[in-house]
Amino acid sequence: MKGPSPTTTDDYLSALPEVQRTALQKLRETIKAAAPEAVESISYGMPTFKYKGRPLIYFGAAKNHCALYGVSMEAHKDELQSYDTSKGTIRFQPGKPVPAALVKKFVRARIVEIEAGATGYRRKGTT
Repeated sequence: MKGPSPTTTDDYLSALPEVQRTALQKLRETIKAAAPEAVESISYGMPTFKYKGRPLIYFGAAKNHCALYGVSMEAHKDELQSYDTSKGTIRFQPGKPVPAALVKKFVRARIVEIEAGATGYRRKGTT
């Protein structure tokens, strides 16, 4: 994104082309439904949901795709075969979003990690 850094999710989305904005707004609504107590913010320049003050999940748009960040994908490898993935990231085309049911599973799994005190992220050199 070019221009001033967004300060809200609405600012972030309003700066996107319609096709990406529509896809990410639907993703936002799915995350809100799965974690209604989560708080929206902007972190690392992208929309973020935080749960109990901890990062829950992020999403964003790039020139040629949209993405969902901060997810544990191990248990869902088979369901993600048609997506471009890397550690904690799922890239998708706006016209082929990650299914809402799967997004809800990611969010619920992350809530369980946060409730258990796990960060979901390991720093280099830790076990």
